[in-house]
Amino acid sequence: MNDKNWQKYPVLFSLYIAQSIPMSFFSTVVPVIMRQENYSLESIGLLQLVKLPWIFKFLWAPLVDNRAVSIPAMKKWVIMSELFYAVVILGIGLLSLQTDFRLIVVLMVAAFIASATQDIATDKYAIRILRPSERSLGNSMQSAGSFVGTLFGTGVLLIAYHYFGWHLLLSLLAIFVIFAIAPLVIYRKEDRTIREEDMKRTSMADLFRFFRLPGIPVRIVMLVFYYSGLIGILAMLKPFMVDLGFSVREIGFISGILGSTVAALSAIGSGHIVRIAGRRRSLILYSVLILLVALYFFSISAGTPARWEIYLGIIVVWGTYGLSTVAIYTVSMDAVRKGCEGTDFTLQIVITHLSGMIVAIGSGKVGDVLGYRGIFGLEAALAAVSLLIVIFTYSNIRKDEPIEGVN
Repeated sequence: MNDKNWQKYPVLFSLYIAQSIPMSFFSTVVPVIMRQENYSLESIGLLQLVKLPWIFKFLWAPLVDNRAVSIPAMKKWVIMSELFYAVVILGIGLLSLQTDFRLIVVLMVAAFIASATQDIATDKYAIRILRPSERSLGNSMQSAGSFVGTLFGTGVLLIAYHYFGWHLLLSLLAIFVIFAIAPLVIYRKEDRTIREEDMKRTSMADLFRFFRLPGIPVRIVMLVFYYSGLIGILAMLKPFMVDLGFSVREIGFISGILGSTVAALSAIGSGHIVRIAGRRRSLILYSVLILLVALYFFSISAGTPARWEIYLGIIVVWGTYGLSTVAIYTVSMDAVRKGCEGTDFTLQIVITHLSGMIVAIGSGKVGDVLGYRGIFGLEAALAAVSLLIVIFTYSNIRKDEPIEGVN
């Protein structure tokens, strides 16, 4: 790592953790609080719809690309989105779950829209300030920030809620969001205007042009399948542990705190692995690990696994997930057009999210018919397919360089 450039990494880490902690709180802790307030399961289930802005954020990504044509402009989009995010959080904190539930849901959607917009601008900013050789380490900060945010948003804040209460906790959360953009405001080394030849006006048509670029269709197939051998396992881990007799507190610790910590540490290490081994080798290595993880769960599900086997399984599945996210984010940054960074990167990541949702839903249906061993067997098969796709996708790439037609 170049010592002169190290400051950009904590800047990116602070931005990604700023968006992930409140998101984790709203999507996982609020349902727990609602249940304590005797809300119906239907109401709690509908609360998950607030996540939709993160699925559909690609629709306004061209707008961000179109407006953020310089480093200062990108920073302005990040800062304004983050400030709006903080104001909405503060407004939610002034309301009551008992009497203002509908208004809170509306404001939560607004908060998620602001967070998704911040994410688009931050990704564009990261792509612009990171050299290709720095992208793996930069994406370590993105992945680690997300996992650490999940750890604090789901575990620490739930405990803090019992000590501080709803109003004070949300106020502190809003203050944290504002404080987290301070490194971005201070860091001015990369504040320069993009070269005139790099400036490009984007439109909705650019969303569809991306899929027609050389090499992109096969890359899309890789993105669809890459996590498929892990997502079903992650989705079914908690029900699996419940059926094995684990307590709720133990499940929360193992799957939440332990899993998120291992994933964050793995993400940090993955940046160095990708940088040293290269994109292609890393993707293949991680695909092999995903297959081995699926086979491990298939093996232990033949009978009643010991507790240490579950602990080991949690460590390897979350560790592999942390490793893999960095690789996917890095190669996705490679496959963007100048001027369309936010749009192209967002499209690729949304594809992985959508395919993950499909696999997670499908794993539940498979489990009802074939049980957990059937789920893990299917995950192993998907992982094997994914490995073959990765090998095929990168079979003609000898160097770690962007594919033809993109940045």
